[in-house]
Amino acid sequence: MTAVAEALSQPEGSISALSETSGRAALALRVTGTLAVVGVVATAWLGLFVTPNDVNMGDLVRLLYIHPPMAWVAFVAYGIASLSSLLYLWPRTRHPRFDRMAGASAETGVVFTGLTLVTGSIWGRPTWGVWWTWDPLLTTTALLFVLYLGYLALRRVPGDSEAVAKRAAVASLVAFVDVPIVYFSVSWWRSLHQAPTVDLTGRHLYVHGSMAWTLLLGFVSFTLVYAWLVGHRYRLSTLRQREADECLTAAVAERQQEGQS
Repeated sequence: MTAVAEALSQPEGSISALSETSGRAALALRVTGTLAVVGVVATAWLGLFVTPNDVNMGDLVRLLYIHPPMAWVAFVAYGIASLSSLLYLWPRTRHPRFDRMAGASAETGVVFTGLTLVTGSIWGRPTWGVWWTWDPLLTTTALLFVLYLGYLALRRVPGDSEAVAKRAAVASLVAFVDVPIVYFSVSWWRSLHQAPTVDLTGRHLYVHGSMAWTLLLGFVSFTLVYAWLVGHRYRLSTLRQREADECLTAAVAERQQEGQS
């Protein structure tokens, strides 16, 4: 039985509870979006007008408040996509909602990976003298971008929905292997790129004072942007699935009526 048919077969109280849940989810998205906008604006204001210039990089340091947070969000997005894929592949937890979450999170991650590459190129032009170089970090990041573009393309291949979801889940897990390679590439190979501003392995923070607080706000703000985008993308995927189920139910009912007449 389709999701729509199940919903219609529920008692009136259950349908009301479902509507109430949807209302709470919409409210949570609005609050998240508002906080995200406020946070991003505050990050931009602090980064442009409050924090000081860097001794070596000058005004270029202001990209610090958006570039690492965007990379962080991409990593989080791919991590959640991989976790959702694992939950879908595990028979006991297999449910279409995990497939939809994996797709929504990976799609958002691709957006932030692209923005990471763009802001990195803007930083690299005055620093290295070129827009792009085949540095280990840049190369592995570009590979990550291409891998997840391929994942999104695989999700659009026609076929049985469950088979497509399984193939996509496996592809997501394979692509995620590149995430730790990207993060540790600066340490593993000789790289033009500076060391990570936030070293998670050694628990070091290489900025202090107002710069540190602005960077922290950037991480929080862009994470909220990610949550808002994924929430809306997941909701859109759910609505499309319900629309497809309704069309299928209507087509089956029409065929049944034709057979009876």
